[in-house]
Amino acid sequence: MAVKFKPLADRVLIEPVAAEEKTSSGIIIPDTAKEKPLKGIVIAAGPGKGDEAMTVKKGDTVLYGQYSGTEIKIENGEYLIMKESDIYGIC
Repeated sequence: MAVKFKPLADRVLIEPVAAEEKTSSGIIIPDTAKEKPLKGIVIAAGPGKGDEAMTVKKGDTVLYGQYSGTEIKIENGEYLIMKESDIYGIC
């Protein structure tokens, strides 16, 4: 999805991947028991900070901390914006 938003410095805009609806044994998980997603897709990334280039790029699937980032709404979509240092790795 194309979003008209350009993060600054070392910030990254992430679209969270939906949490699992069922367990592997087929039990349906209610909304109140679902954990916050820890995986997402990079929608946009800033240019980096100073002489440090960004490691992640648009389209990467990343893992991040449970309480990382700030939830924002842009063009009817819900996203997270966080510093690149809050991202644990690329899947």
